[in-house]
Amino acid sequence: MTSVLILSWEYPPLIEGGLARHVRKLSEALVEFDVDVHVLTRGGEESPEEEILAGVSIHRVREPGRPTDLGEFVAWVERMNADMLAAGVELGDRYRFDLVHGHDWLVAMACDHLARRFDSPLVTTIHATEHGRHQGWVDKHPQSHIHGVEQWIANRADRVIACSYYMREQIADIFGVDDSKVAVIPNGIDPGDLQPQSQPELERLRLEFAQPDEKLVLLIGRLVYEKGFQLALEAMPALIERLPRTRFLVAGSGTHEHELRRQAEGLGLMDHGTFLGWIGDDVLHSLYPIADVCVVPSIYEPFGLVALEAMASGCPCIVADTGGLREVVPHEEAGLRFRARDPEALVEVVARVLSDDELGRRLVAEAYEHVRRFDWLDVAERTAALYGELTRELV
Repeated sequence: MTSVLILSWEYPPLIEGGLARHVRKLSEALVEFDVDVHVLTRGGEESPEEEILAGVSIHRVREPGRPTDLGEFVAWVERMNADMLAAGVELGDRYRFDLVHGHDWLVAMACDHLARRFDSPLVTTIHATEHGRHQGWVDKHPQSHIHGVEQWIANRADRVIACSYYMREQIADIFGVDDSKVAVIPNGIDPGDLQPQSQPELERLRLEFAQPDEKLVLLIGRLVYEKGFQLALEAMPALIERLPRTRFLVAGSGTHEHELRRQAEGLGLMDHGTFLGWIGDDVLHSLYPIADVCVVPSIYEPFGLVALEAMASGCPCIVADTGGLREVVPHEEAGLRFRARDPEALVEVVARVLSDDELGRRLVAEAYEHVRRFDWLDVAERTAALYGELTRELV
């Protein structure tokens, strides 16, 4: 049995974004392939320091709440790594680990030291890059620091996992990593995790945002610049002019939220939509089935989990023709794509779907079959095979 120590700065119930869900689902699925999985993460006062859930041994270090200032955040991450390293050393005295697997730059330092201490291979999954998030502008601190850590850990690791072929090319080009060292293993999805509320509750929820004769456009995710929500808002006046009974719903929070609200006010859109703010999974999973279309207008997108969730929930999906979205959403099959950064192209595609119910039904039907390719057991099987390859090389 292979024993792996997985490091992540977040793990349920502490959820900052999609990373926590990814690490949890991967860890639980790896157990099915006879992998002894230990997760080292951080937790608050409400979480036990150690517990076993779904076969996964979870070890948490207590950390104060993360600061909002990015400069302070970098120093906070360094302290968190020091605490994780100390906890990992103690775990190494209690357990034997064949491999260390870290997720993103946030745990890079602790992963490096622990892999060296255990004399074990190091795997790192790079979910996104600072270079991509900032369109290449990484010359100033703290972006330069984060970019440097990402480049170092990508070259230090024995193998890098990327969630898409787009990300593999980016890692190879930006960090100078031989692409043969980068394994492409997509993110997964479990439709069973996307259970919406009851039908009467869905109907009530829908009426909060749109009338029965209105169309509802859903924009969902972290409200940060690279997700491109500003482009979707820019497109809304022309879409409403073409289809007057159209409303929009923005669900999520982030650093760009205030700017997006100000943009919507400037465009005269506040009477045509709602900013819902941060929402829990119970409400989030109920938004997809009440919307007529979900739009993912990203400027930078390593994978596109929101698109996958929308397709798995039976909501027609429209995405920017960029990054990993090209791989997640086959054009004219599981969904439609539009030219990235082009609000006019977005208007044309959204209007096409909202005006053609038969097209929407066909996209939903084909998406239902397509999402089966992203099963967590397949993801875990490929990850376990990579672990096996590395540990055999070590022998």
